[in-house]
Amino acid sequence: MRSFTVDALSVRVHDDLAAMAADAADLAETAIVAAIGVRGDANVMFASGNSQLAFLEVLVQRPAIDWPRVTAFHMDEYVGVGVEHPASFARYMQERIASLAPVGAFHYLHGDAPAPAAEVQRYAALLATHPLDLCCLGIGENGHLAFNDPPPGGADFDDPATVKIVALDDACKAQQVGEGHFATTADVPPTAITVTIPGLLRAGRVLAIVPEARKADAVRRALTGSIAPSCPASALRRATHATLLLDRDSAQQLP
Repeated sequence: MRSFTVDALSVRVHDDLAAMAADAADLAETAIVAAIGVRGDANVMFASGNSQLAFLEVLVQRPAIDWPRVTAFHMDEYVGVGVEHPASFARYMQERIASLAPVGAFHYLHGDAPAPAAEVQRYAALLATHPLDLCCLGIGENGHLAFNDPPPGGADFDDPATVKIVALDDACKAQQVGEGHFATTADVPPTAITVTIPGLLRAGRVLAIVPEARKADAVRRALTGSIAPSCPASALRRATHATLLLDRDSAQQLP
């Protein structure tokens, strides 16, 4: 492993996906076990997407985690999409975490709620009463964190909201198609509910888990460009409590 810092952000580069996933699971396990040890429970937020699959597969098998003491959340969902939809992030969480580990509670975003604005308020209230001990996120191909896309999308480093509704940009839609979640960009819902960048980074510990060559350009821009909403992931460089985990492929464009 090669490790270094960029501004306040700790970066760890592994030779392959398996090593990166194991390291990410080690760090997540440590944070969860520590929170349970101090308070008796842990509040954890997870990301979806293909980039998280190897990490989650390792994490749910960790016996040291007292899963019934974990309250879990996810960070985004398409407006108008219910859990029965194959691309639903709530469904992703059920299949890859809740059905495999005995999580005490999993609070899902309901994309098909009849009043999306009310769903935003409901989820924000839940997060207010469950301060996050750990947030495990990814970086999108356009540099987004959750569904906080570059302007004119939803990225705002000083957003006063914790949860909001955003319009998805074309690059974000293209990524969803490329990952196999939708057949065409026209099939991707135009809006989504997302936890904001301040809401994500408010967690006591943040792990950005970012493998794969298709993320290499976003990683380069996040680490070597300016800290600005044009690359939302650059906000991680202000977070002393964050660690970015890369594999050889996602780090290939770094100096």
